[in-house]
Amino acid sequence: MASKMSREDFDDQFLTCAVCMLHFRDPRILPCLHTFCRECLQEWATKQQPLECPTCRTQVSLPDQGVDGLRTNFYVNNLLDFATVKKGAGPGVPCQVCEGNVEGSKSWCADCATLMCESCAAVHRKLPFSKDHEVTTEETLKADRGLSKFQRKRHCHKHKNQELVFYCESCKDLICTACTVVDHRPGKDHNPVEIATVAKNKKETLQELLRQIDPRLREIQASVVEAEKKMTNLIPFKEVAINKTNTYFQQLIDLLQERRKTILSQIDEQCQADGKALQTKKEAIEFELAGLTSAQSFCQQAVEHGSDVHILEVGNQIKTRVETLLAKELDLESNWSEFQFVENTAVTDFAEEIGNLGGLQTDVDASKCKVVVKPAVQGFQCVAVLTTMNRDGQACVTNSKAITANMKDPSRANVPTKLDMRSEGVWEISYLPKVTGDHELEVKVNSQHMAGSPFGVKVQNRETPVFTIGREGSGVGELYMPVDVVVDRDGNIAVAEFGNNRVQVFDADEGHSLNSFPVDGEIPYGIDVIDVDSNGRFLLTSLGENYGTRRYSQEGQLLDTFQSDSFLHPLVLKVLKDGRMVVAGGPQKQCLLLQPDGSLIREIGKGRLQFPTYVTADESRDVLFVTDSGAHKICAFDFDGNFMFDFGKQGKNDGEFQRPQGVAIDQLGNIIVGNHGDGRVQVFGPDGTFIRTVATVKGNCAFGITLTPDGYVAVACTDGHCIELYRYM
Repeated sequence: MASKMSREDFDDQFLTCAVCMLHFRDPRILPCLHTFCRECLQEWATKQQPLECPTCRTQVSLPDQGVDGLRTNFYVNNLLDFATVKKGAGPGVPCQVCEGNVEGSKSWCADCATLMCESCAAVHRKLPFSKDHEVTTEETLKADRGLSKFQRKRHCHKHKNQELVFYCESCKDLICTACTVVDHRPGKDHNPVEIATVAKNKKETLQELLRQIDPRLREIQASVVEAEKKMTNLIPFKEVAINKTNTYFQQLIDLLQERRKTILSQIDEQCQADGKALQTKKEAIEFELAGLTSAQSFCQQAVEHGSDVHILEVGNQIKTRVETLLAKELDLESNWSEFQFVENTAVTDFAEEIGNLGGLQTDVDASKCKVVVKPAVQGFQCVAVLTTMNRDGQACVTNSKAITANMKDPSRANVPTKLDMRSEGVWEISYLPKVTGDHELEVKVNSQHMAGSPFGVKVQNRETPVFTIGREGSGVGELYMPVDVVVDRDGNIAVAEFGNNRVQVFDADEGHSLNSFPVDGEIPYGIDVIDVDSNGRFLLTSLGENYGTRRYSQEGQLLDTFQSDSFLHPLVLKVLKDGRMVVAGGPQKQCLLLQPDGSLIREIGKGRLQFPTYVTADESRDVLFVTDSGAHKICAFDFDGNFMFDFGKQGKNDGEFQRPQGVAIDQLGNIIVGNHGDGRVQVFGPDGTFIRTVATVKGNCAFGITLTPDGYVAVACTDGHCIELYRYM
């Protein structure tokens, strides 16, 4: 469809790369719909890992081809062509072919995207390879103020002289007429359709998304206005409170000078806390507004001015970005309440109440505040999370001087605590216990005990599990022979049960069973979460006659199955950040690197592995670590399949293994390994040097291992029929 918008409707900023501040050169589109020069992105990618969008800071997983695999922004290319032609039509501009003729009228070849003088245009029309090209004269260009003559024609990469005019719905690929005869012949495997038909349907989908954007934009914009209004009132309230404080304390100046300074400091901190919270909230809301506005603009331009080919090129990308933004749950409330200075004690009574003179009244209600005490382990930094609430039970901001936290160990000695604000109304009380046993944590807000204060805190030694999930059985919340474990997108713990042929998902804080679903296959074995999938889908391996790798939704719906002779009897797998998979195949004595669709990329470890069972990856160093249960050691390979090193041998001493199984990598690149034979969980440095033993698990049989975001290691205790969590960091 021809666009009717002229070049004058666009300013230079639209055609300028935000990195180099020049007109785009080979513009490429990121998944967040922001466009940059190909060279700028390549340079940016060398400086930053993982790659983030320079504009919105969204993390980007590049295709296997790197920046070259990103979509080209043909719409911007067309606008740049338009600008070039308008400039070229003026006097004194040389022909882009002969580079010498500056006189006379010019013509534009849409196939070659080239401006030519009359002589070159005449030759161009006669040459065999270009005689059928669409050449438009200067008069036509000047008469047509739209962009229809500046749509670069897209040609088939295989049949260079053929224009892309079909879309194979089976292969999801743009093709030419020759392709429909050779590689994409209509039939059960291919369904070529004219691109105009497919583009029409895609455009209708994008138009529906545009209609959904407007209400959300209005909601976010209104929230920004409300935050600005509250920020405007913040300083006057501060001034009123300061004036009242000065008036009150002037009468008591000789006795209350120190107390007055305390209250002023508290007021100032309250204002800073409120201001920071409101500013943070405003910035967060504006950030979402910018992202949604940007997506709207891009989608609008694609719908109204993009060619059919452009719609097909970026339509899915636009749809994914917009749907992600629309589905994102936003907290648009600023939650700020007014504060003022209060005279708690009359001047005549101050001698008896000097310690309580003055104070800052906020909306915090100590009886509604909540504290969650995290499991505590001797020698580790431990935390309790405090949420300050108002009388309506909503989280609200207060200043740090309104909160006091004191801890006593079993001997009643003080344990130093530290208070840090994590977010609006949420505080972290941290402490380092030096002894085990029952501790006591006292928390006060506005000098009042919280409900439940003082809280009992049991500090355990580091080799005792701080938390156990499940017990033997087949019911809800019970486990039978768990073999692998992973943390899902929401921070919950998903477990593959070898004995119950199912996956069960547990709440990571309380250990309650949230969901379970059967595995289509005789025996589930390995489980991982697809990082590149915003829906948090699971990938599982299963053994038996119906062996294979299966993809499930977060709710447990089977989506698809990969079965191939390349990976008979797959054991445990690891999904890489770009969607590729590494599968350990014990009976096949090798690992396989697979594409996201299950197709084989390469074999790894053939001839070096006896019985590989579990695998993990340190993607920062491009290293795969494989547990070789048959050889009682860990082998390291690079992603090209080259052997790097191995470590370990059979034995019961530090650094030795008894049929190693589960393996995981921590943030420092250390390697955590669980033993099938004796249940020890050991930690090794990136080079395989033994560091320490974490614990020996229940049942003396450790299989799958994963690290949780809050610093615990979760171990599948197969013979103990449970998941044990130990403090790790």
